[in-house]
Amino acid sequence: MSEGARRADVCAVAVAECFRGDGEILANPIGTIPMVGGRLARASFEPDLCMTDGEATLVANHEAFDLAPATKVVEYWNPYRSMFDWVWSGRRHIMMGATQVDRYGNQNIAAIGDWARPKAMLLGYRGAPGNTVNDTTSYWVPNHSPQVVCAAVDTVCGIGYDRAGALGESARFHEIRRVVTNLCVFDFETPDHRMRLRSVHPGASVEEV
Repeated sequence: MSEGARRADVCAVAVAECFRGDGEILANPIGTIPMVGGRLARASFEPDLCMTDGEATLVANHEAFDLAPATKVVEYWNPYRSMFDWVWSGRRHIMMGATQVDRYGNQNIAAIGDWARPKAMLLGYRGAPGNTVNDTTSYWVPNHSPQVVCAAVDTVCGIGYDRAGALGESARFHEIRRVVTNLCVFDFETPDHRMRLRSVHPGASVEEV
């Protein structure tokens, strides 16, 4: 690891790499590290990415986040109603969080425990089912643990490869590309789309993963 580089820097670069090769689509990273990584990708090797400001515009600025209105360079007016045109077209790569993510890329952000009597209620399903069926999806997991990266999620919100395979043509845009955690990067580039360890961050170990 370069002197002065922090784990957060390594994670931001790993997130940026998730968007490599995407070209002119909407990059929709959610959260601080995903946002920094997405904008790093556009500033360095994916100049055609369209980036949302998280509200109602696409912006040309490369600043990491928190653009002041006076400095924001607006490329496109993108109100909420227009987002569905992006979502349903398949020309979008979203990076979401995951309270749990399993070996086939199923994601849980709704509940922990039995769905009928959960131990904890979380965000809810939100847009996860539609996002994963219609668009390329990656996940950011800031606190890697066996409870988070698990064999099977308690509740399926985002759809993984095992479930998408049963949907046929309606899931033609489905792709779970990467899971970036604070320790490593996973992908699904295996014959049965089962999660595999792609890389371990500098300073982390396979044993920790």
